[in-house]
Parts: sequence; C-alpha cells; structure tokens
Amino acid sequence: MLIDTHAHVNFAAYKDDGDEVAKRALENNTWFINVGSQWETSQRAFEYAKKYPEGVFAAVGLHPIHLEGREIKETVDSDESFEFKTRQEKFDRDKYKQLALIEKVVAIGETGLDYFHLDFGKEEEQKIRQKENFLEHIKLAKEIGKPMIFHCRRAYSDLLEILKPEAGKLEGVLHSFVGRWSQAEHFLEMGFYLAFNGIITFARDYDKVVKNMPLDKILIETDSPYLTPIPFRGKRNEPLYVKYVAEKIAELKGISFGEVAEVTTENARRLFKI
Repeated sequence: MLIDTHAHVNFAAYKDDGDEVAKRALENNTWFINVGSQWETSQRAFEYAKKYPEGVFAAVGLHPIHLEGREIKETVDSDESFEFKTRQEKFDRDKYKQLALIEKVVAIGETGLDYFHLDFGKEEEQKIRQKENFLEHIKLAKEIGKPMIFHCRRAYSDLLEILKPEAGKLEGVLHSFVGRWSQAEHFLEMGFYLAFNGIITFARDYDKVVKNMPLDKILIETDSPYLTPIPFRGKRNEPLYVKYVAEKIAELKGISFGEVAEVTTENARRLFKI
C-alpha cells in the first residue's frame, strides 16, 4: 500500500476524468490526500473525500500565490510547462475552520511562503502579507489540533524563523522539499516530516538529502497534475504514479521498495491520523 500525501485531483486538470483517476489509484492500493490551494479547491477536495468510503482525504488552505491576482507562467524543464490565473483571496478563518473540522479533512494546507512568484516593486509588502496569512493558518491548525502542509519556495530561512517557536506545538510536513541538507536538518530537529515527489526521479540535486533522511520522517507525494515522474515525463501526473517516487527513494537509500512503502505509509497514517 502507498499513500500519496499531496495531490490535486480537485484541480481543473481533472475536470473531465477525476473519478477515473481516483478509482485507478484506489484499485491499485494507492490512497491519496487532495490538497486545497484556495476556497474553491478546498471545497472540491472535501467533496472528493466525501464521495469515497475510504482512501481519499482532503486538506484545506489558502496557498500564498492566491493572495494576489496574477498570471502564472512557468517552465519546469523541456518536458513540462504550465500557466494559469490566480484569483485574489483573503483568508476567511471562520469559513475554513468549519470545513477543516470535518473528519475526512486531515490537514490545514497547503499554505506557507512563496518568494518565487512576487511582483516587481511589491516584494516586501507581498512577503508581509504571506507571513500574516501563514500565521493565521498556524493558529487554526493549533486550535483544532490538525497537522499542516507547508508550501515553501525560495523562502526556507523565513519559514524556519516562523516555525521555530512552534517546535513541539505543531505537526506538519514540508511539501515538495527542494532545500539543502543543512536546511532539512533544522526542520527535522523541529519534528517535521519532509515530502518528496517526482522531482527526485529527473533531478539529481536532492540525492544527498534523500540518502541522509531518516526513513521514518519521509512522506511521498505526486503534486499531481505537476512534476510527473520518470517514466511518464511529459504527461499529466496522477496519484497512481507515486510508486515511482517510492522506487527512487528505495534506489537512493539502497533498501527495498517494500520497506519504503511500509514505512512511508505508516508515517502518513501517523501524521494525518488515517
């Protein structure tokens, strides 16, 4: 069994076949957490979770890029590029809390800091807004006793500073971790998990981090529909492909696929209480 701890089958990329994608994963003993990035996708994540008696869960939160309205155009590599428009949203704590209290909603997120997508001339005010948004999510997670899914891009130093006072008071995972081992050590010392996805199958930059990571602090994810692992680069990602992430971790650490599957599944169950 595998658990994809970060998918977005609730996104528009699956508007025509989301249920087929979900069933394909479940039929292959792969569970997944649909992660919200704003109110609409958070609601949709819950709707998916409600639809299936087991194996599909939800996380709800406001991603930092949705604090502004803008067009996002990005190229990952020669095999992947994407673009979409963000709709500006302000975090409504009471509204998100009502959704977050539902049993199949297992986490608050994804939320955090994203300094990759900042508007020229407005960097500092947008950083401040992101930090304020993040702190509101932290308060909510602590109040209702659910873990967090942290998004962080080009902002690990600031994320560390915000999370230091929360060590021992807050559970969570750094989604799609792409930092250095020295940074990973700090987050591990604070008790957080690190999650890896398809990036590790086509980029060698994170081999050292994966090799050094204690297996009992690793989660696996896809970040579907993005970051499709080898051997499916160039195609839309989906939760079923999380097995290729597990296989790469096994290869890098010199252990069996079965051990990676067993331990990461237990890690996910422990953190998200599933």
